[in-house]
Amino acid sequence: MSTRALRPGYHGDLKDSVDKFHGQQLINIAWDRHLMYATPLCIPVPPGMPFGALVEQVLPGLFGQHPDFARIDWSGVQWLRSDEPFEPRPELSLVDNGLDHKAFLRLRTPGLDGLAGASF
Repeated sequence: MSTRALRPGYHGDLKDSVDKFHGQQLINIAWDRHLMYATPLCIPVPPGMPFGALVEQVLPGLFGQHPDFARIDWSGVQWLRSDEPFEPRPELSLVDNGLDHKAFLRLRTPGLDGLAGASF
């Protein structure tokens, strides 16, 4: 939804700019076809965190309660950055993988179709 300023030339102060997160940045993460998580999860992370650490240390805390999580074949995961397919490099930081403040990351897990196949 767009917003319209009450007066021409108005420029407000962004309340969610990266400088307000004490060295962290926000990243939105969604697991496609897994409706136990209705919306992307928005979490603060250090921009220098390696992508591999996100997968190994952060994602289990976010999605690990889902019965499909333990069955993920990580070598077959399809990653999307802002709806465009990409191949992350695990050793590079989130920023070096193109995931900056408020980035949108999605993962698709072929063969895993949500809780009891309840995906759409």
